[in-house]
Amino acid sequence: MLRSLYIQNYALIEKLDINFDSGFSVITGETGAGKSVILGAIGLLLGQRADVKSIRTGASKCVIEARFDISAYGMQPFFEENELEYEEECILRREVYASGKSRAFINDTPASLAQMKELGELLIDVHSQHQNLLLNKEGFQLNVLDILSHNEEVLAAYQSVYKEWKQALYDLEKIIARAEQDKADEDYIRFQLEQLEEARLSEGEQEELEQEADTLSHAEEIKAGLYRAGQILYSDEGGLLSGLKDCLNTMIGLQNVFPVAGELAERLESTYIELKDISQEISGKEEEVEFNPARLEEVNERLNLIYTLQQKHRVSTIGELLALENEYAMKLSAITSSEEDIEKLKASCDVLYNKVKKQAAVLTKARTAAAREVEKQMASRLVPLGMPNVRFQVEMGTRKEPGMHGIDTVNFLFSANKNGTLQNISSVASGGEIARVMLSVKAMIAGAVKLPTIVFDEIDTGVSGEIADRMADIMQEMGESNRQVISITHLPQIAARGRAHYKVYKQDNEKETNSHIRRLTDNERVEEIAHMLSGATLTEAALNNARALLGGT
Repeated sequence: MLRSLYIQNYALIEKLDINFDSGFSVITGETGAGKSVILGAIGLLLGQRADVKSIRTGASKCVIEARFDISAYGMQPFFEENELEYEEECILRREVYASGKSRAFINDTPASLAQMKELGELLIDVHSQHQNLLLNKEGFQLNVLDILSHNEEVLAAYQSVYKEWKQALYDLEKIIARAEQDKADEDYIRFQLEQLEEARLSEGEQEELEQEADTLSHAEEIKAGLYRAGQILYSDEGGLLSGLKDCLNTMIGLQNVFPVAGELAERLESTYIELKDISQEISGKEEEVEFNPARLEEVNERLNLIYTLQQKHRVSTIGELLALENEYAMKLSAITSSEEDIEKLKASCDVLYNKVKKQAAVLTKARTAAAREVEKQMASRLVPLGMPNVRFQVEMGTRKEPGMHGIDTVNFLFSANKNGTLQNISSVASGGEIARVMLSVKAMIAGAVKLPTIVFDEIDTGVSGEIADRMADIMQEMGESNRQVISITHLPQIAARGRAHYKVYKQDNEKETNSHIRRLTDNERVEEIAHMLSGATLTEAALNNARALLGGT
């Protein structure tokens, strides 16, 4: 529960540091004194969007920090899941800078706003007047039933299979759309594939053909060059081989009288053998090379086909053309098998849909039981609040298709008058009636949820007298059992019932206006409640009335 709240440089607050008690406390103050400012600061701790305009004029940043005692609420799992250090005193801090930057901390460790929002929802519930509108929102009404049914695990199981079903439907829509598109493109894809298959391309073919085309184009030049080289090597008169043979024989003749000549002879013989081999290879290559215009035309036609395909498909290699051929073949195969895939996925969707309906039925059963309990509890709570003829009914219905929260529709119906027609609460309830209904709903939920702190912002609007007393009874009761209830009120009957009483007020100095909050002493409480009874002028009657109200707490 909330132990302390520190605010610095936020709106009209220069610096505020206040401690809070457990149980039921009240906050009072004139309209515009700054109560909404305090609620706005608490909202920042609950992950709400920060507005740099809220930073006090002249300040570089504002700081809001709250300390909570969470020892009795079993919140260790949240800290473990988010890798945060758990301590029985939890500190939430939010810093908003004039530059627009915002930082959040949990126990002095930087945290995301999502983490702060999730933890904040476990720590504190701020009920402002606009929340009364939630009474007519189906999501809120469903949530009430789920809270009272303790449906957390059942709802989680339903949502898990629901997400599977929705994903399967999404996949089915995608594959159907793709199949339809592929069907429309089938003739085009088949034509492209047939053209590539007819080409019978092979890896490395282009390089070989380009080399062959160069050779055929220069056949006469190549043949003439090979012939001339052969003649230089092998001519009977003046050829290199003939002269080299003479040199070899000369060295062989000298080796008996000049030993070095033997070594030279060996080297000359090796050179002779190599040149003779080269000469024979040149001769063979000369015979192979021929001027063949027909083959040259054939090679060029093949190359032109390859170049045309590459230009058409905007690629530069045969490897890329072969990859395209494979891709087109796969697309055609997919078109052929898509109907089978669609049927399989439809069958899977049907199986999952049946699971969704089965799990939704479990939710419906629990919610229906909770609906009857809500009707009973709401009647018992509202009759003492000045509605002796109240009727409250939870109308259950069924959606056409399952949704994220099940297949149920819920509608809270209300009538405060005898024989009155049951209608939506927002249609028939007055402001005061809606406030009493909402307080009863919150009290009912509080009994099922371990929520440390509940803040009511003027939930007593539109009521007075004995009804205010009964509402104070409910809030006092809610403030028991390790729960803290703080009510911002304008009613003296409720203000007198708080275990602690805090007052919000403004003070002016020469330069500016500041909002403050402080806990009132017993004597100050008497005067504050007397003012609430009689206005600005204190009368003895009002003081006596205030003492009487406080004496009854």
